[in-house]
Amino acid sequence: MANDSLERKLTILIADDNEINREILRGMLEGRYNIVETTNGRETLDYIHSHPDEVDLLLLDFIMPEMDGMKVLFHMQMENLLENIPTIMISAANFPGNIERAYILGATDYISRPFDMAIVQRRVNSVMKLHLKQKQLNILISDQIREKHKISDMMVHILSGIVEFRNGESGQHVLHIRLLTEYILKSLPLVTADYDLTQEQIYIICMGAAMHDIGKISVPSKILNKPGKLTPEEFEIMKSHTTVGAQMLEQMDERYASEPFVRTAYEIVRWHHERYDGNGYPDGLKGDEIPISAQVVSLADVYDALTSERCYKKAIPHLQAIQMIEDEKCGVFNPLLLQCLEKIQDDIPFVMQHGVIGEFDGSDISL
Repeated sequence: MANDSLERKLTILIADDNEINREILRGMLEGRYNIVETTNGRETLDYIHSHPDEVDLLLLDFIMPEMDGMKVLFHMQMENLLENIPTIMISAANFPGNIERAYILGATDYISRPFDMAIVQRRVNSVMKLHLKQKQLNILISDQIREKHKISDMMVHILSGIVEFRNGESGQHVLHIRLLTEYILKSLPLVTADYDLTQEQIYIICMGAAMHDIGKISVPSKILNKPGKLTPEEFEIMKSHTTVGAQMLEQMDERYASEPFVRTAYEIVRWHHERYDGNGYPDGLKGDEIPISAQVVSLADVYDALTSERCYKKAIPHLQAIQMIEDEKCGVFNPLLLQCLEKIQDDIPFVMQHGVIGEFDGSDISL
């Protein structure tokens, strides 16, 4: 399939609600490329979903009805569509903040209106050439990378599953934490450009999220699975899972100590119970003293703990859990992360139920 796409005439999808703009771009590019047009964000996503192997480049307007360009870009990033469809943003409004966030979300380039034919053709041709070279390279190495990630995922989940088994919880907790961590991290560019995380960094954080409670392997089962409230002494033992888990990672073979995954896992394991106002544990870190990896896993962990049944509590409904988090009933969280949570809250039940971040509606997500 991939080789066939390299031999056929390449297709550009122009997504713009302005007919004149579409006509100008078509006139500049038609002949060398097949041109397809859509007039709003929802139609654009629907076309991509129904023609997954036919779009080679997307020219995406920032401002469109139903769903604007930034929302389309966000959903493409969430569904990993940008790996195969490079996207050039187009707009007459030269807003640096939006352009920066578009790049963070995965846009390949940006073209401003009024269009200059030489610039449009040069940038489109350059992006196409680069993408085709990348696609050829991916054909050669994707199977190797996929197998490596599969083995890594399997080992991490076996290890974390052992902890979940001792804790009387299903392996769904680990999956939920990882999914929600990924969803929050990928939605961050919608609210801020402060955290410029690559896809590889997001993958590492999500892998580390599965390890967050590894230190509980040292906590006695009678405390882990106690149906009633813990005594102060028992709670101190429970809290020690953060430092014990961190020590386990510190004592790893020195060959692995400097690996990004180990460093990130250490941040998450030690500090996922810290709180933004400094009232967490074990070190009382405050604000951005807490690594963003640990902040996001902390929020995901609290949400799943609220909405899951435990030996000591019933599950709390989704919207009630969101409200409790926003009302600081479970500690104080980074306001930017709460904005992310608010934007994605309608889709979280789908993600948790289906175990994937995929083609959910998400039309209520606003910028």
